Amino acid sequence: MQLRERRFLLLGGTGGIGQALMTMLLAEGARVLVASRQSEGLRLPAGAAAVQLDLAAGDLEEQLQTITDNWPEIYGVIHCAGQNQFSALSQTPVSAIDSQLAVNLRSPMLVARHFAPRFSAVGEGALVFVGSTFGSIGFPGYTAYCATKFGLRGFTEALRRELADTPVKVLYAAPRATATAMNPEAVNRLNQALGNSVDSPERVARNIVQAMTRDQRRCFMGWPERLFVVINSVLPRLVDRAMFKQLPVIRRFLQSGASS
Repeated sequence: MQLRERRFLLLGGTGGIGQALMTMLLAEGARVLVASRQSEGLRLPAGAAAVQLDLAAGDLEEQLQTITDNWPEIYGVIHCAGQNQFSALSQTPVSAIDSQLAVNLRSPMLVARHFAPRFSAVGEGALVFVGSTFGSIGFPGYTAYCATKFGLRGFTEALRRELADTPVKVLYAAPRATATAMNPEAVNRLNQALGNSVDSPERVARNIVQAMTRDQRRCFMGWPERLFVVINSVLPRLVDRAMFKQLPVIRRFLQSGASS
């Protein structure tokens, strides 16, 4: 995939991974539209422009149409927006479940539904979706988030096969734990307690851009996380046992997060 002189719509561009992606895309010569619910006053470097978009809104389709009317030359969309909440399911508000479903799963589906026919009609285009290792491995405390990311992984797999005879490229990228402001302090301390490796947003963005330029279809990041994904798919009981041993520690930090 060529990036230079092509315009990408970046969803979640104001977050940690999104900001790093914007910087690297601009360095590759791409032009970037950064979508945000509050686009006014957003300070962006040369080569980037802001557009207003609320991924949880009921009129998301109409908002996407406005963007494509104003920017018909969009070549690709990178969806790296997401919401999560670290809490036991019984302590997760219904509103948090609904918002994660809307942003993490519904919005990628509507984005693809809007752009895939347009890209196919002009003979080129790319849809890039940023998922998570938790889209392949269920983790206690992230039940709703895992459900949305499992759904996203299945959706992109089906979409890629549905569009296999078109010029539309579909990429699913799955980072492991990443150091962003989306993680509460309880999660940061949990990762330290469990010895989990945590990537910088810049490293994740670099992997995504490399996967794009190499025309990869899937990109799972981190070792041994890539191995755990395979083990979980063929021998889930082994992962069940490992998680069971970690459960007391996880519950301690769940309680810590609920009381903070």
